Amino acid sequence: MADQLSADLAALKIQRGPGGPASPWPKRLLWLGLLGAAGWAAWTFGKPALESRVFKAEVELTQIVVVSPAESQAKVTSSGYVVPQRVTKVGAKTVGRIKSMKVIEGQEVEAGQVLAELEGADLRAQLNSAKARVLTARAQVQTAKAELADALQKAKRERKLASQGIGTAAAAEDLEFRVSPAQKQVAAAEAGVRAAEAEVENFEVQIGYLTVTAPMTGTVVAKPAQEGELVGVMASSLVELADFTSLMVETDVPEGRLHLLKVGDPAEIVLDAFPTERHRGRVAGVSPRVNRAKATVTVKVAFIDPSKGALPDMAARVSFLEAELDDEARKEPARVIVPANAITERDGNKVVFVVEDGALRMNTVELGDEFGNGFELVSGPPAGAQVVRDPGSELQDGQKVKQKGEAT
Repeated sequence: MADQLSADLAALKIQRGPGGPASPWPKRLLWLGLLGAAGWAAWTFGKPALESRVFKAEVELTQIVVVSPAESQAKVTSSGYVVPQRVTKVGAKTVGRIKSMKVIEGQEVEAGQVLAELEGADLRAQLNSAKARVLTARAQVQTAKAELADALQKAKRERKLASQGIGTAAAAEDLEFRVSPAQKQVAAAEAGVRAAEAEVENFEVQIGYLTVTAPMTGTVVAKPAQEGELVGVMASSLVELADFTSLMVETDVPEGRLHLLKVGDPAEIVLDAFPTERHRGRVAGVSPRVNRAKATVTVKVAFIDPSKGALPDMAARVSFLEAELDDEARKEPARVIVPANAITERDGNKVVFVVEDGALRMNTVELGDEFGNGFELVSGPPAGAQVVRDPGSELQDGQKVKQKGEAT
């Protein structure tokens, strides 16, 4: 029995080698956990960021507006554009190439001021030739007159001799007959002078056309033609002028409200470019035609005071008033109003999201008193800025967006 125990003890050994294979499941479970966590993080944080950059969110827009105190007394309010009533496109009366252009876009010019000079060496050469022909024609007149005088003298002398019986009557009659052709030659030569002088005058007029002048006082409102361009009767204009003293606002008024307006009624004009400035206006005229498609009539409103800063095609808002505003009412400043549905909060601040070039720009705003469906804007984006209506919490600064209904 002792021998059996010794044999059993000798069979006992400690395994010091690598042993059997370990189970792979712990590592697999660890990797699955890490992948799941990464997927959750990507879905939670990466998906909104990706959508904001790849897929543009749709937003509805509204606008920060300027409200004039006069609008509370307005019987009709309408939008329109500044339009000059006197506009001219100055062209050339003769075909030629521009030698020099004397004006630039935006320059003010006076009536009669030189706008451009055309090349005219060929016309001046023809003028010199025509003047030489005048001299030749005048010399021919002197020759014809000398021949006429000679014919008259000979006829007179021969008639005197015939009366004294020294010469013959036939010779006297022959010389007298030559007087009439000589007179006609003088008349023809004088007509040649008049024709040559008319030709000179024609070339002088043509040369005068080489200098293009302003037909009225105004401002160059478009880029003029450039030196070297060929111009003429059928070519486009050289210079476009507009009389800024004739600027008016043309606005479309619904025909159903036209009965509220008449020529001479007071109005107030606010230009979109200068929303805080108010201009006195007056109804100057009503178009004799109705736009059937829009059921509107164009009404012209003139500036009472000099329209400093107004430019053609500027957008304007017109308030047609019941009565002329007094000085105190005119001095009251306009208010910049931001719609209440465009205001939201970020980090405890009141903000609006302005849309610029298809991207959002978050702007902090300082609000004043409540006004209608909005608030007076003490500080923030300028009037006319497009802002998001009812901005959601998912909107971010710099995010690309599109207006609702707009193609991506």
